[in-house]
Amino acid sequence: MTGSERRLNLLTGEWVLISPERMARPWHGAVAPSAVAAAVHHDPQCNLCSGAPRMTGVRNPDYQGIYVFDNDFPALSSGALQPQIDDPFLVREPESGVCRVICYSPDHAGRMATMSVAQIRTVIDAWSEQFAELDARPDIGAITIFENHGEMVGASNPHPHGQIWATHSIPNELAKEDERQRAWFEGHGSSLLGEYLRHELGLGTRVIFSNDAFAALVPFWATWPFETIVLPKRPVAALTDLDDAQRDGLAEVLARLTALYDRVFDTPFPYSMGIHQRPCGSDAAHFTLHFHFYPPLLRSASIRKFMVGFELLAMPQRDLTPEAAAARLKELL
Repeated sequence: MTGSERRLNLLTGEWVLISPERMARPWHGAVAPSAVAAAVHHDPQCNLCSGAPRMTGVRNPDYQGIYVFDNDFPALSSGALQPQIDDPFLVREPESGVCRVICYSPDHAGRMATMSVAQIRTVIDAWSEQFAELDARPDIGAITIFENHGEMVGASNPHPHGQIWATHSIPNELAKEDERQRAWFEGHGSSLLGEYLRHELGLGTRVIFSNDAFAALVPFWATWPFETIVLPKRPVAALTDLDDAQRDGLAEVLARLTALYDRVFDTPFPYSMGIHQRPCGSDAAHFTLHFHFYPPLLRSASIRKFMVGFELLAMPQRDLTPEAAAARLKELL
């Protein structure tokens, strides 16, 4: 591809600017230290290791598999501000919910890229159990499960773990995706992401790999340099809708994708990963479960993409084309 263009993100209705010529520009900006894997399998000073004390003084149990607990420093609480409804310029409303931490493994040196498929399957089962529990609560409107992996994306602890934020309202990104998928379903009678995946599988250009249950691909509208989306071949609305074979297939894809990321720059690859599922209590026919991976690395293990300037003030922009990113990932399979 030569020349700039903009592409429509089908999930959000927003545009992304593609500028491939910018990959040739010289770089004299920030260079971050390359990521290094944790060296020890148990750190008694780590607040997430089994048997270790947390900042509140609570001691973790000697867990051997998955460990889930309420976040000691939650972003959401039941003591939210009272709504102010008499000022059109200072609009607010209370927001409450639940914040939890999910430790994937007691191995402090581990990460999803080094975990076995069987171990990742236990994480998927735990995610599903958490979604089922929180989805049944009348005070919860949406459940966001995510992982920040690596210091470069703001992870405060290297121990393999993710988070669950269950909010009373539906967050911005999920609300946009829900609206776009519903509109497509009402207009076409089919799943937006299901149809999109079939189209991408037919083209093959941006699909990295797939199995019988899931596919990993670089979306046509990707913003981050090596951004990927993981989609089910049979549309389902939530993790709780997956059967055993689909869960096994998902575990295989997550294991393979995260290990593949590590090979891009021969370093533990930083990323933010998030699971988008249907809003709580909603009809599910239009919505398709999917995983977003947003890695910041662009040129090397120490040079990342910054979302600043034009990206903040105008629209998202990327230098490396989605097709070039997909080709690079497929070369490393």
